[in-house]
Amino acid sequence: MPRQPLGERAMTAAERQARYRAARAAGTPPVRTRRPAEHRSRAQRWHDAVATLTALQTEYAIWLESLPANLQEGATAQALQASCDLDLSELQATEPPRGFGRDRTRDGPHRHWVTNNARGRQGSLHTAPAR
Repeated sequence: MPRQPLGERAMTAAERQARYRAARAAGTPPVRTRRPAEHRSRAQRWHDAVATLTALQTEYAIWLESLPANLQEGATAQALQASCDLDLSELQATEPPRGFGRDRTRDGPHRHWVTNNARGRQGSLHTAPAR
């Protein structure tokens, strides 16, 4: 929806530019709006998406059961039935990788690493301490 004009009519480009320059000359900081950043992890977004799908499937099942008899054979009923027939248990059981090495086991094959010394030359092979 377009923004309503501040006066009786919409400003021209020259009036808008003059207002912008006057505000900057007066030291008024520009107003910037931003969308909030997404701080959920990929795993959390996955779990939220699966929960949303499960809730929608439940709603569709309720909708399908409450359809009148004359709509039980229609396209809507077929689409609702197809949505209800989907097996979401495999999605619910899936645990996405956590990434950045956090999904590796402690005593797995990644216990060795190579370090670099201060001069940037290849260092020696080290073994991680047993935990």
